[in-house]
Amino acid sequence: MAVAALLRSAAQGRGGRVWRWRLRMAARGRLTHGSGRHGCEPVGGTAWACFPLGERALVRVRGPDSAPFLLGLLTNELPLPGPADGTTPPPARSRYAHFLNVQGRTLYDVIVYRLPEQEAADQAPAFLLECDSKVLGALQTHLVLYRVRRKVTVELRPELRVWAVLPDHPEEACGAAPLLERAEGASILTPDPRTARMGWRLLTQDAGLVLVPGGRLGDLRDYHRHRYQQGVPEGVQDLPPGAALPLESNLALMNGVSFTKGCYIGQELTARTHHMGVIRKRLFPVLLSRPVPEGGITPGAPVLTESGQAAGKYRAGQGDVGLALLRTEKIKGPLHVRTSDSSQVSLTASVPDWWPTAAK
Repeated sequence: MAVAALLRSAAQGRGGRVWRWRLRMAARGRLTHGSGRHGCEPVGGTAWACFPLGERALVRVRGPDSAPFLLGLLTNELPLPGPADGTTPPPARSRYAHFLNVQGRTLYDVIVYRLPEQEAADQAPAFLLECDSKVLGALQTHLVLYRVRRKVTVELRPELRVWAVLPDHPEEACGAAPLLERAEGASILTPDPRTARMGWRLLTQDAGLVLVPGGRLGDLRDYHRHRYQQGVPEGVQDLPPGAALPLESNLALMNGVSFTKGCYIGQELTARTHHMGVIRKRLFPVLLSRPVPEGGITPGAPVLTESGQAAGKYRAGQGDVGLALLRTEKIKGPLHVRTSDSSQVSLTASVPDWWPTAAK
């Protein structure tokens, strides 16, 4: 899904500043499983599939030292604050980043959101970190460990839900659908910072369908299938803590690393790999010759060439789509992997068309 136009006009509401977003998106494919249309039909009949991501959770980091604290831990810059007068569009309110260990391997993948209600001069800046719910406690412990004497508060936000919002009919040019972002922080609606193909991210205490005109409840299988087809890893299943390397996991391609920011934990290996300019393995989307049940392929199972040479390792997937860490020179030939019942499944690797040409 590519964002063709993003327009916003400022307005004043009871709860503070309200920005109106207009999104025009075009994309490929069709989401097939979901049902349950909710809300009015937007202009041109455009509809949105809203996916409640129960496997994602949120941590709030707040305090006078929250920005420098997070900058010392994350691979990327932080989202910038919005304008004080509300008359001009703010910069991106979210960024993608990884927390790394001291060896430079990924611990947690996160989307960082800047809380708009904290932008007043008399209030401390605050950020929400979206992470895999399986590592919520570990991430909180990690943050507290490095807090030391900084004026920072780390707390869970279980009342907020994370939604992914994708066009319902991506193959058609969409009409204008008005979307709201409220400055008081009751909800945050922002483009997914990893790639325009992943649509929008919505954080809210309310039902996401109410906030998206023409929104319908989507089937989570469609979201993950789309994500795997686009080659976008998410969570500990796709990015095993302490094992995945950020640049092999396409962190740079997903706008998740800054090579000009200050120091952060694990920076040395990432910076050295980048400046060498050689990445021999990457996570690629793969299509299997037949659907495989959940757990049908062991994570880390060897992916082999037709002649039996090692090409990489299978990482994770759903049905007949998934991700594999493969040597770039091996992806064009026939590949196969063995399932847990010792049968053989052929797989085909592809290069997402949203990747920059230099990475293909």
